[in-house]
Amino acid sequence: MKLVFATHNPNKFIEIKSMLPSHIELLSLTDIGCEEDIEETGDTIDENAMIKADYVRNHYGYDCFADDTGLEVESLAGAPGVFSARYAGEEKNDEANIEKLLDQLKKRDDRSARFKTVIALNLKGNQNLFTGICEGKILEKKQGNSGFGYDPVFQPKNHSKSFAEMEMNEKAVISHRGIAFRELVDYLSK
Repeated sequence: MKLVFATHNPNKFIEIKSMLPSHIELLSLTDIGCEEDIEETGDTIDENAMIKADYVRNHYGYDCFADDTGLEVESLAGAPGVFSARYAGEEKNDEANIEKLLDQLKKRDDRSARFKTVIALNLKGNQNLFTGICEGKILEKKQGNSGFGYDPVFQPKNHSKSFAEMEMNEKAVISHRGIAFRELVDYLSK
């Protein structure tokens, strides 16, 4: 089975490819010649995932899936949420996003947060959504060098390390993306 993962993010692609069974050939947007940046104009994480999956199906004709992820911080009323990738500006700079987040939380006691991933799968004319949530907290400073995005400042509940301090396979077991993608893989295996 061939499936397109609607992403230009090589880190995300590698992480997900390692989770899929070998009978699924995973293609990236680059593999199908899609170089454009698909605009995420939705008001929710769910909508953005659907927009990207629909774009690939409508413009390239492939069965595909797309994800969108947001970091929702309790004391910031769910921000950065749907704007997580461009929290500090349209250039989508991870370091600037982390700096802004830590600055926003400086004088706040409640650092609880959760990562939410939604995957929209377009397969054989049907669309299904899969959701993964990982509860945790925002650390006061960066810890670790692995991962991407907010991984250096996010510590999952009941763990002593940030996502950026974990091995990829260790993170995949508990992460929002791992949970959502296991649901996707279970569905594809039926």
